[in-house]
Amino acid sequence: MEIIHFYVFGRVQGVGYRAWAVRTARQLGLSGWVRNRTNGCVEIYAQGEESDLNLLRQMCLKGPFWSRVQRLEAVHIPDTPLLPVSDGIFEQKPTV
Repeated sequence: MEIIHFYVFGRVQGVGYRAWAVRTARQLGLSGWVRNRTNGCVEIYAQGEESDLNLLRQMCLKGPFWSRVQRLEAVHIPDTPLLPVSDGIFEQKPTV
């Protein structure tokens, strides 16, 4: 299992990006969460197989139809999760 932490910048709030990310991550069988940040970006914390995380990263660069991703920053996290993630659950969290 691998863990990756994404920050997605651009027009990514108010366009269904979080709901799209939840659907996409669940289809890939990933665990984790997504939330808006007050600075205007979307934050994604995902755990799963490396190939699925790479696919999520590529898909996040495009996002849902109305989004316009300008930049995606990804931080790989060592095998030990920094934040608890339930296996097989990917959820939307409140804005922070």
